[in-house]
Amino acid sequence: MRIVAGAFRGRRLLSPRSGRIRPTSDRVREAVFSILAHRVSEALVLDLYAGTGAMGLEALSRGASRAVFVDDHPEAVRLIRSNIQRCGAEDRARVVRGPVDQEVRKLALQGEGFHLVFLDPPYGKGLLEESVPRLTPLALPTTLAVAEHRVDDLLPPRLGPWLRIDERRYGDTVVSFFRRECPS
Repeated sequence: MRIVAGAFRGRRLLSPRSGRIRPTSDRVREAVFSILAHRVSEALVLDLYAGTGAMGLEALSRGASRAVFVDDHPEAVRLIRSNIQRCGAEDRARVVRGPVDQEVRKLALQGEGFHLVFLDPPYGKGLLEESVPRLTPLALPTTLAVAEHRVDDLLPPRLGPWLRIDERRYGDTVVSFFRRECPS
């Protein structure tokens, strides 16, 4: 696993030893960031269920100004910290250990807002359906939520006030893009 493009291009990231952490493949990351190209520069990024931190680090490599990584698993937190260090991104990255729903609430209470939110929870547990609506207090007018899931984990076209605006399939993986519907 490596950073695909940008300032950290080619840097190898540490991979998990356990099967509990499932990193986003280089191929899927490259495709997602091709779609997001115009949104990454100077973006504030939130990487939820961050695993290895690959999505947030790819964003930092491509010019995002700051990234917050959230995961509850001790091995994931160690991997994320090590990978941030490998990329020399300590000054633009923060790692938070805790349950995603609890940490999202804390970030909202701190007045945080993000342009890009990546979500890659364990598959088949309904976590996206719970997590995406909870992002609303963290949303800026142009926030995009990018959710990775299995092909057979069908998501509805709306998750709370979030509308699915695009969906791409990469083998057994689907990436769904959600935008918050602004009240009129």
